[in-house]
Amino acid sequence: MQPGMTHTLTATVEPSMTAANMKSGCLDVFATPVMIALMENVCLECVQPALEDGMTTVGTAVSVKHLAPTPVGMQVRFECTLREIDRRRLVFDVKAFDEVSLIGEGTHERFIVEGEKFVEKCRSRTPG
Repeated sequence: MQPGMTHTLTATVEPSMTAANMKSGCLDVFATPVMIALMENVCLECVQPALEDGMTTVGTAVSVKHLAPTPVGMQVRFECTLREIDRRRLVFDVKAFDEVSLIGEGTHERFIVEGEKFVEKCRSRTPG
């Protein structure tokens, strides 16, 4: 794994991905929470093949702007570039484009974790 790695994924905006459906707004346009989730996913997919068995990454920070609305039915392309590696901390530049223009951009941070150990830690937080 090294800075400069890139990855791309595409998705078509479906009715389930709208602001009205996600309760993040009232309109039937591509929802910001879904855009962010797909930005996280493109970053995960970028580095997962380079990790050892049992290792994965978890999202820890997102700073993005949603710049333009996208209607249901339009295709959206997500791109990421791994900008920085600081031990287990990974920083990505992320962008989203619909069929017309740039619709979102920013940064995303992920941490490399051991999957089973992370899940055990999560379970230990369960009350009772």
